[in-house]
Amino acid sequence: MTASLPDFARRPLTALAAAAALLVAGCADMGHNASQASLRDAASLGLTSEAAAMAVPSVDSQWWLGFGDAQLDGLVAQALRGNPNLQVARARLDKARSAVGVADAAGKPHLDGQLDLTRQKFSANGIYPAPLGGSIRNLGTLQLNAGWELDFFGKNRTAVESAIGTSNAAAAEAEAARVLLASNVARAYVQWARLDDQLAVAGRTLSQREETLRLVRDRVSAGLDTRLEQFQSEGGLPQARQQIEALNEQVAIARNALDALVGQPGATHSLAAPKLGNLRPIALQPTLPADLLGRRADIAAARWRVEAASSDVANAKTQFYPNINLVAFAGFSAIGFGQLTKAGSEQWGVGPAVRLPIFEAGRLRANLRGKTADLDAAIESYNATVLDAVRDVADQVASAQSIARQQAEQAASQRAAESAYDIAVQRYGAGLGNYLNVLAAETTVLAERRQAVDLAARAFETQVGLARALGGGWQPPSDTTATASADAGKTAARHP
Repeated sequence: MTASLPDFARRPLTALAAAAALLVAGCADMGHNASQASLRDAASLGLTSEAAAMAVPSVDSQWWLGFGDAQLDGLVAQALRGNPNLQVARARLDKARSAVGVADAAGKPHLDGQLDLTRQKFSANGIYPAPLGGSIRNLGTLQLNAGWELDFFGKNRTAVESAIGTSNAAAAEAEAARVLLASNVARAYVQWARLDDQLAVAGRTLSQREETLRLVRDRVSAGLDTRLEQFQSEGGLPQARQQIEALNEQVAIARNALDALVGQPGATHSLAAPKLGNLRPIALQPTLPADLLGRRADIAAARWRVEAASSDVANAKTQFYPNINLVAFAGFSAIGFGQLTKAGSEQWGVGPAVRLPIFEAGRLRANLRGKTADLDAAIESYNATVLDAVRDVADQVASAQSIARQQAEQAASQRAAESAYDIAVQRYGAGLGNYLNVLAAETTVLAERRQAVDLAARAFETQVGLARALGGGWQPPSDTTATASADAGKTAARHP
């Protein structure tokens, strides 16, 4: 059975709706408020199948597991559970989702209970004659009030769509925060490993200089060298110890940064110092990131912000049209509290209510201009996010390729420097060379050893950066249309 309004209610509703429709054409003057921005799509950025292939990782949602380090895995898992900034992002998501419920409820019928008990003095010179006029009486009202806004022009629907867009954007931003957090933990862990390897180089340098000092002292004692060579050799020891102390300071700072990221002070105190040599490179495969616009959560969030702003523009346009409500009430009203629920105190009413904006002093058009400006800003923010993402991936790919070539050249250079140093020490020990040659060779070797550690750390950091730049394994939910590359430009086309 389908419920229907009684004739006495339906007739005025029909008449008022018809009258409102006649007024709409003359009153809905929205001015010239059109969006001027347009969304960038994949083709305009050169992300096409014809582009040259690049080496990018096959990113998994837990890509850090590819490094094969259980300590790193535990730190990332702990950060994803307890990092305060990530919890803030999740709280924002909960708030955005609650706004969807609020907007959806506005378009549904509502029922309120009302109880008013008032002691009132009536004016003797008012509309009520004596004996009511001039008297003091108790007034009571007990009733139910119902209302339902009939969404003929889509005001509530567009408000819900805007809230959904904002909620989806918040969800994508929470995922982007998750990806960024995981990459920051991995980068900090690699930095810790780099500093520890540099400490090993510095310790090896100190031992090497102590051995050299013993050789110099023996030669001085034998009369083969002067005190000058001994002072030169002794001066290298404090320098090596200072470098070790400086590296220890940096290690402490790096560990503090990791503790902050995982949300637990002292979390790294029980962990062994990581080694770059124990980390496995993430496997690379030659592919083209043509679907980059659908891989990154920050791009999806920006795209959903555009959708929300587009719905806000549509909602601002509905403000020019009438609001049509169906209202009803039923209950009791009486003078004197004792009469409130007695026979004859019943009252009820039902009927439509129409509100049509006629003169708003430009408020509605100004609001529409503001929402259109918000849409333009959202579109340009999306475009900026996409451009930055393309640059980010290109930078990481370029760095990965360059670092691989640098490592090959540096390895050859270090082998030559190590050989030259060994020969310089042997010649000095045999009296065939001076100590300055040893110092020069040692300086070159130390620089090469530090460079090898730095390049190894940069290689891992670039892999972390590339995994993040390609979205960190994020995938858009199957029940949304957040894949920006698939429908870029749809919003601009709907609201030219």
